[in-house]
Amino acid sequence: MRWSSFVAVGDSFTEGMDDALPSGAYRGWADLVAARLAQEGPLRYANLAVRGKKFDAVVDEQVPATLRMRPDLVSFAAGGNDVLRRKVDLPTLIERFDEIVRMLRASGADVLLFQFADFGARLPGKALMRARTQTMNEAVRAAAKRHGAHIVDMHGDRSLDDPRLWSIDRLHLNAAGHRRVAAHALEALGVPPEPAWRAELPPAVPAPWLTRRKADALWVREHLAPWIQRRLTGRSSGDGRHAKRPELLPFD
Repeated sequence: MRWSSFVAVGDSFTEGMDDALPSGAYRGWADLVAARLAQEGPLRYANLAVRGKKFDAVVDEQVPATLRMRPDLVSFAAGGNDVLRRKVDLPTLIERFDEIVRMLRASGADVLLFQFADFGARLPGKALMRARTQTMNEAVRAAAKRHGAHIVDMHGDRSLDDPRLWSIDRLHLNAAGHRRVAAHALEALGVPPEPAWRAELPPAVPAPWLTRRKADALWVREHLAPWIQRRLTGRSSGDGRHAKRPELLPFD
């Protein structure tokens, strides 16, 4: 199967943080997938994802625009920012997730979904994060089966537990991590990825205890504390930001 139009919907995961280009812009797995699909023939592409968006904002701001574009292929990855909050109504989130997948499929588009990687491998609150992740991943798989969507099982790839595939903030993929996810996405669509994107990393050399403690302290100061401050003040990293590629344009 070949797709002539692709719209990527979601939050920072799909926007491409932290796969930074020399220009300072982000690329990410969705752009990599679009580039590979464009090798098969002309492709129009839009990436509507904006960092920091919770599920309702993704749905309200991005899904109507996606339906108006009538793409052949839609990637839908949302809910991660909800799962990370102290309080989340998972039953309602799961119900809405299923309804959005149904709606996207009813438009005639093929849909690509993602099961979350293990948040608990890198962030505080391991037990809570893992329980929520498991619940959401089961719901994503059920929705994919119910509505005939493609699915990427990031949780099942234990290589994604490796901190070397994640940025210094421990929340976003780095360039190598985005390439690995792009490979999974293409394989889910039946398109061969670049072989190097699935290359295994060499065995890690454990850092000394003191080095790890210093890294933890830096992470708390530079990333965890600002994240908590934004939550307390009702702000988001996506405030004032717009989609990097807001309309279907030929991919080049």
